[in-house]
Amino acid sequence: MPKHAFLGMGIMGASMAANLGRSALKTNIWNRTNPSPGIQIAKRAGCNVVKSIEEAVNSVDFIFTCVSDAPDVEKVLFSSGGVVENARKGSLIIDFSTIGTKAAKSLGRRLKQIGLRFLDAPVSGGQVGAKAGTLTIMVGGSQETFDTVKPLFDLMGKNITLVGENGAGQTAKVANQIIVALTI
Repeated sequence: MPKHAFLGMGIMGASMAANLGRSALKTNIWNRTNPSPGIQIAKRAGCNVVKSIEEAVNSVDFIFTCVSDAPDVEKVLFSSGGVVENARKGSLIIDFSTIGTKAAKSLGRRLKQIGLRFLDAPVSGGQVGAKAGTLTIMVGGSQETFDTVKPLFDLMGKNITLVGENGAGQTAKVANQIIVALTI
């Protein structure tokens, strides 16, 4: 039975999920639009395609999200039929999306109030890094929660750092983007 769910099979999410699948980890995958090229990429790597968020998350321990922005993360988590309605208490939600510090802090507080754990973990390295499993992952959350998921992060990235509490991952991502822009 899959112990992981990955929601969002876009350019980044599909390759990240595929890295989990290639490692023989049972991973449910779901995308807002199906069929999508990303679904096929992750499926070929051994991931299990499901038709709903409920089916993806109702029996897993780790729920990864990688969607386009804060409103989409909000929708995936809190809409009718979303993660919050269907996840088991104590499940860990790891959001790889770039959503901003304020949104990540808010999500962390809201999820904690209903018995779910949360890490904001935006990534850097682009599609090439996602495919190669060499992403930089900047994580905001508790040390204990980070330690729980670190072996999974290692399958998707090479530079993985806990930078502080919820929201700190997003702050580090902004700083990273500024440095990249200045370098260019």
